[in-house]
Amino acid sequence: MGNLIIVSNRLPVSVVKKGGELVFRESVGGVATGLNALRRRVKNVLWIGWPGIVKENIRGKESYVTEKLRSLGLYPVFLSKKDKNAFYYGFCNKTIWPLFHYFTQYVILNKNYWRAYERVNKMYLEAVLEVYSPGDIIWVHDYHLMLLPKLIREALPEATIGFFLHIPFPSFEVFRMLPWRKEILEGLLGADLIGFHTYDYACHFLDSVSKLLGYEHSLGYIYLKDRVVKVDAFPMGIDFEYFNSAVKNPKVKAEIKRLKKRVKGKKLVFSIDRLDYTKGVVLRLKAYDEFLNENPEFREKVILVLVVVPSRTGIKQYMEFKKEVEKLVGEINGKYGTFSWTPIWYLYRYIPQETLIALYYLADVALITPVRDGMNLVAKEYIATKVDGRGVLILSEFAGASRELVEALIVNPFNTDEVAKALKEALTMPLDEQVLRNKVMRDRLRRYDVHRWANAFLNMLMEVKKVQEKLYVRRLSKEQVREIIEKYRRSSKRLLFLDYDGTLVPFHERPEKAVPDPGLLKLLKQLASDPKNEVVIISGRDRETLDRWFSGLGVNLVAEHGAFIKERGKEWRVIEPLRSDWKKAIRPILELYVDRTPGTFIEEKEFSLVWNYRKAYLEEALMRVRELKDVLRSLTANLGLEIKEGSRSLEIKNVGVNKGKAALHWLSKGGWGFILAVGDDWTDEDLFEVLPKDAYSIKVGLTPSKARFYVNSYVEVRELLSKLVSTAYLYNFIRIETLK
Repeated sequence: MGNLIIVSNRLPVSVVKKGGELVFRESVGGVATGLNALRRRVKNVLWIGWPGIVKENIRGKESYVTEKLRSLGLYPVFLSKKDKNAFYYGFCNKTIWPLFHYFTQYVILNKNYWRAYERVNKMYLEAVLEVYSPGDIIWVHDYHLMLLPKLIREALPEATIGFFLHIPFPSFEVFRMLPWRKEILEGLLGADLIGFHTYDYACHFLDSVSKLLGYEHSLGYIYLKDRVVKVDAFPMGIDFEYFNSAVKNPKVKAEIKRLKKRVKGKKLVFSIDRLDYTKGVVLRLKAYDEFLNENPEFREKVILVLVVVPSRTGIKQYMEFKKEVEKLVGEINGKYGTFSWTPIWYLYRYIPQETLIALYYLADVALITPVRDGMNLVAKEYIATKVDGRGVLILSEFAGASRELVEALIVNPFNTDEVAKALKEALTMPLDEQVLRNKVMRDRLRRYDVHRWANAFLNMLMEVKKVQEKLYVRRLSKEQVREIIEKYRRSSKRLLFLDYDGTLVPFHERPEKAVPDPGLLKLLKQLASDPKNEVVIISGRDRETLDRWFSGLGVNLVAEHGAFIKERGKEWRVIEPLRSDWKKAIRPILELYVDRTPGTFIEEKEFSLVWNYRKAYLEEALMRVRELKDVLRSLTANLGLEIKEGSRSLEIKNVGVNKGKAALHWLSKGGWGFILAVGDDWTDEDLFEVLPKDAYSIKVGLTPSKARFYVNSYVEVRELLSKLVSTAYLYNFIRIETLK
């Protein structure tokens, strides 16, 4: 294994200008802090990101900054002031951040912001290409770089690429508002593995992928035309041992002693957040106001330490939010405060790590109530410092961490009455109950820390690559194409089974529109005119359509997935006695589901009915498919019928009718020197299953199959057939010329 290349918006080290000098210091932020803990323990880590200073402020010193950072294994991407404003403050924090956190009223849709986002993602690509070597793993992080996986994939097709989103992924109804929604999804799908904090976020992503791009998924795997991508949940952990042992640090001990004197025996409620409207600080203050109003016995006995860390100060909404917070703090302190007691200690600044850990340790209650948060590592850090088991965590149900820290007091931050009651419960909770709750959470955090989180992600990434390799081994290569052509050329008796929709032509929303083009008709006629060939179009189409499209070409036809066969020069015949009287009972059921599911329709054939959902929202249709199958099973149990799933369709037909059984009519004649079968969906699996071992079976699309080989699309199928025609023509021409 080569290097692990971490790519994130920010480097773990920031460069700032103080008094004309450049100063290097640790970056602030959950992602940088968490990944930096990983970096300290993992060898061969290279990190690409922005060092937090714009180009204009280091003019003439770029080489010095680059060399200094590279000595630490850090590779800077320098942004101009214009890039910072349009990319970071613009698209990232005025478009994606509010949209993904459901604050749609703050979303700004600006084409210039989008162009900057595209431009900066390409800058990160250049940085990746500069350091990448074959065998390296590339791990891209967060919403700033959602286009980067696809860009890397296009430049490095064989690279191992992971992506992790540290914020929520919104529901489809919210995400669809974004004009550049498809570009974002396609950008993310360049990765091999896409990780989220919770299964909710992963499901939202899968929902958007299926509805906007039309890709199907199974067990978290998305099957693209040429690759398979895995989507999964990996709740991010913290460096548990660091926080667990930090209270023993002499500096932390001194800070604990100093703060204890200031608190003077009062109960401490601690809250720390970045300045951000998603953190629920205003609602939290209103809940604290309600708590003091309804529980006067706690006045002068409780202090809320409210730390707000400056963030995105260049954005108007953040400054307005700061004013609202400070107004509420002033009102509450004015309403309840006395000469000897200030209800809220408000700090608008970054606080040192020693002070933070001391406050974690001393706090009787941690009040963590964001209105939307990807994970929230503060809640985990608080529990990790509670070495004596004392303390109560109040946590918002809208934080990703609430899925793990279920022993906390979980609240709805919008319900201020509920939060006020939780405060009272927390402050009066018996010590033995506090210890019991915290022990369970601490054990969980100890087991699943940031290192195990990273290992789980990277191990899954390697598993995905193995799955891909198994599929790619079966992808039809140039050597195998040459082998097929050579076997075809040498054979005097050849049999070709060709599915139609999705195999020889692309799918169409309305099946009747997928008419064969002149080029395809010519190709089929050329294949069929060779006396050595038997060409069989084996389709789910009805016989009238197949006759209309392919009569006069000299091909054999199979209709309705094997219900009818027509050998060239002969009439249609039923493969075995079949019934159709059952359709009267089944059709009304399908009509009901058409009415309930927009975009679906019924195709009626002589001996089958098909419920087609090519135009419907895939997620809704798949849910209806499950319902419909259950209903149909109970109705068809004694009717000799089977329910077969095809490509975006559900077909009800007589038992035993399938492409495999129809194919046996030709296979049983024997003596074939060359057999080729090509298909694209589950109905073709019956065909692949009955073929002899030396036959060439090809599946169109990278989904699990009994076929020996895969190709990406119908285009490759037609290219292969064209080569067979050309080879045979050239061989015959040379042979005739030789005989002359």
